[in-house]
Amino acid sequence: MPDQAYSRRRKRRFDDEEALFARRDARRRLLPDDALDAVDGLPDGDRWSTWDQSSPAERGPRPCPDWLVTDLGATDTELGILKTGKEADVFLLRRAVPDTGRSCLLAAKRYRAAENRLFHRDVEYLDGRRVRESRDNRAMAKRTATGRAIIAQQWAKAELGALSTLLVAGVPVPYPVQVTGTELLLEFIGGPDGAAAPRLAETRPRGAELAGLWDQLVAALVTTASLGLAHGDLSAYNVLVHRGRAVLIDLPKVIDVIAHPRGPEFLDRDAANIARWFTARGLDGVAVPPGELGSLLRAEARV
Repeated sequence: MPDQAYSRRRKRRFDDEEALFARRDARRRLLPDDALDAVDGLPDGDRWSTWDQSSPAERGPRPCPDWLVTDLGATDTELGILKTGKEADVFLLRRAVPDTGRSCLLAAKRYRAAENRLFHRDVEYLDGRRVRESRDNRAMAKRTATGRAIIAQQWAKAELGALSTLLVAGVPVPYPVQVTGTELLLEFIGGPDGAAAPRLAETRPRGAELAGLWDQLVAALVTTASLGLAHGDLSAYNVLVHRGRAVLIDLPKVIDVIAHPRGPEFLDRDAANIARWFTARGLDGVAVPPGELGSLLRAEARV
């Protein structure tokens, strides 16, 4: 008589293996070659929303603003270019939920990784920025293709972190939505029709309007310095004016003025650049004269 226990064991084992094989085979059938196609089943737009491709650490401060679309079924549509620069290009993007009318405009800042030099004199800004893998640090130092790609991602993440810190502290900056690789999505500063807010350098404020913008920037820079930070590349081209409000932009070069060996120099340079622009337009009668801004920022930063 056959051993029933042995037969049962063998039968169970065979059944399990058969079921396992069937599951594996089904998995292969369910994953065709184009299963990861970014536009598979896309109802409209250029791509699916990338919101779920960023970890919580790669997104802006919570809670998210009400205007931001975070639905996983949303799509992104590129509407045109807003700005070209040495280190990145900025595109206008609409993120929308199909068939609902819900949408928001975003600025997509895409850092370049292929150029021989991402930034003019980028070494002075990268000082102190390191990654965990020693081979990655070597690649960054040698500016290999891999190293340049890592640097580009660092710029994007550095700007996300700086904007998040400043936003929470009350500094007027765009809300940083998310970073994915070398792309940083930001709040679009402009009108609902896609018209971008002008840069300070493109405006011609006079009298009380000029003084008001100066006072706003002094307050923003003082708060930034009190956090131990400097913009690193401040000028009238890195400030937007939207509905009478001065908004700081372009912060990938943000400097830790305590840790960086030349931190105080960056504070002085930022102060001198912005003070020079206001002085040339006849600013006077303000609480903080342009010539005293650098000293004020140093005092706030305690350097």
